[in-house]
Amino acid sequence: MGGALLAGLRGANLAPDVLVVDPDPPRGPERAVASLADIGDFRPDLVVLAVKPGLIAAIAPQLRTRLSDDVAVVSFMAGVRLARLRELLGESPTLIRVMPNLPMALGVGVCGLYAPASAKAGALGRTIALLEGCSLVLRVPHEDDLDAVTAISGSGPAYVFRFAESLTRAAVDLGLPLPVAEQMARQTLIGAGVQLNCDPSPFDLLCDRVASPGGTTAQALAVFGAAGGLDDLVGRAVKAATARARSLALEA
Repeated sequence: MGGALLAGLRGANLAPDVLVVDPDPPRGPERAVASLADIGDFRPDLVVLAVKPGLIAAIAPQLRTRLSDDVAVVSFMAGVRLARLRELLGESPTLIRVMPNLPMALGVGVCGLYAPASAKAGALGRTIALLEGCSLVLRVPHEDDLDAVTAISGSGPAYVFRFAESLTRAAVDLGLPLPVAEQMARQTLIGAGVQLNCDPSPFDLLCDRVASPGGTTAQALAVFGAAGGLDDLVGRAVKAATARARSLALEA
């Protein structure tokens, strides 16, 4: 997700002065090093933690020595609570949790953001300004809400991609050639996404504009809405993702 953030900021020509610390430094205009030990006296005013939750305990001691009172530490890590980050990083920095998603790389992401009441205004403002360069930023009132954000928007793009795959398979089963089926599924989802972006109508009304009573779309939607159908399936999938986000807190 750190790479997605950089790509989105580059695409919007908004990339600030950035130092990337990565064991396998990516290619790009940013200065990149393989270890915190390689950054000398560098003192950031904003740090984005975009690592696997299980790695934070190992990198925290080196990072902690570089954090001043006015720095913002923005965690992209699913499940790692602010209380745990405070234990690892000390009392100095402003700690903020964000759950981004992959379309950030294209400038059309969405981020769920939680900042405690104690967050310093300057640090919070820098964080929001950075993220708004490539994402819609939605603040949530409680830290626990980020588990649901993780399951909905963080994981959500994969659900859409998986639905595109299922739609393609169904088209092939009906006799369409695979290249035609793939293109049709892609463009159908792209077009529907543009419609959602341009039309603020409720989702059920948008469905009604496609589905005439007794028609083909209505038949398909009835299957989706039946017991064990799409509504039930999505509900179970999102609950599983949320439960996993919560369990990650125990592993950090």
